[in-house]
Amino acid sequence: MKMLDTGDVRLHYRVDGPDDGPPVVFSNSLGTDLRLWDPILPMLPKGLRLIRYDKRGHGLSSCPPAPYSMGALITDAERLMDHLGVRDCVFVGLSIGGMTAQGLAAKRLDLIRAMVLSNTAAKIGTPAMWNVRIAAVQEGGIEKLADAVMERWFSAGFRATPELELWRNMLVRGEDAGYAGCSAAISGTDLMAPTSGLRLPVLGIAGAEDGSTPPDMVRETVDLIPGSKFHLIRKAGHLPCVEQPEEYARVLTEFLKGVGHV
Repeated sequence: MKMLDTGDVRLHYRVDGPDDGPPVVFSNSLGTDLRLWDPILPMLPKGLRLIRYDKRGHGLSSCPPAPYSMGALITDAERLMDHLGVRDCVFVGLSIGGMTAQGLAAKRLDLIRAMVLSNTAAKIGTPAMWNVRIAAVQEGGIEKLADAVMERWFSAGFRATPELELWRNMLVRGEDAGYAGCSAAISGTDLMAPTSGLRLPVLGIAGAEDGSTPPDMVRETVDLIPGSKFHLIRKAGHLPCVEQPEEYARVLTEFLKGVGHV
């Protein structure tokens, strides 16, 4: 575990694998920390430089006062990658992490040679919807939203297992200000124009039972980029890397090989 002080936030990050390995950067969803990727990492090819981090207000990173902007989240990722000397990575972003990926690719294409847009979109929800959720967190904490979030995150089958408690605990033990701050960032973001101008290899991944970013929403965003690919994972919700890690790792590995990153 390591910490980078960027000046306005301290980012917790972790690097696994050789320093000279092809870099793969992971950016996780709202309400989760870098442990989101634990289920798939052992199944990925050896020799990769696997970089994970907790975005501001999440995990072990510091929690500046809300609200946050998408520009700030993109700059956080940019500064971390510059600090680590990362160039030409494959960037894997899930949900808000996928929005970060799109914005970063539009800003610094030297950092990203290919990206995976998982359970995400160029625009997610409406400001009115996010304002309701932010108000709920401010009034009653994340706990007030937790059951509804679990329904959007996971399939009915997974919600019936003991493992659900792991992810519910991760959510509710997070910082209220971090959740509200990142919600505000999503609320104010529409990346349709910059994403439609991107020209790089892209894989879209969707969960068939995703209540946050349904498959059609993911496909619409991925289709903005010519030559992109799309994969639907069944029996999975918003976090298919948790519910179907074997399939997720297989599809990601095939993409890495297809773009010559392995």
